Amino acid sequence: MIAAIASVTLLWSCDDKPVAPTQSTDTVRIVFLGSTTRRSDLPASAQGCVAGVGATHIHPSWRSFTGIPLQPVPPDWYEITFNDVPIATRVSFRVNDQNSCGENPTGAVTRNVLANDVRLVQNTTTPGNGDEPGYALTIAANGTVSQ
Repeated sequence: MIAAIASVTLLWSCDDKPVAPTQSTDTVRIVFLGSTTRRSDLPASAQGCVAGVGATHIHPSWRSFTGIPLQPVPPDWYEITFNDVPIATRVSFRVNDQNSCGENPTGAVTRNVLANDVRLVQNTTTPGNGDEPGYALTIAANGTVSQ
């Protein structure tokens, strides 16, 4: 009797279909077009911001807005590639850069950001020192970016 139950249970388990992940992800390359050399003309009033920003970095929503350093590509851009961006889900992120401290008191970048070679416009706010300017986008399964 036990052998019969075990064989039926085994048969049923072989017919089970694998469970699909609840959310698919895709790869997104973020590029910030900005000098990798610190500006020498920042006003003294921006020095607190410069110290607070540290290395140029990104805060992605799909990683709980944790700060992640961007890779400098001298002389004029930074980049990072994520392979875990949720597909068909609106996500957001913020880039902070010392050289932006002259324009924004938190160093949040408001222009010259691309995702998969699509130029983004600053279109959302993200949590930080209060609400800070950021970018929102949706990635399609084929890697197409829409804002």
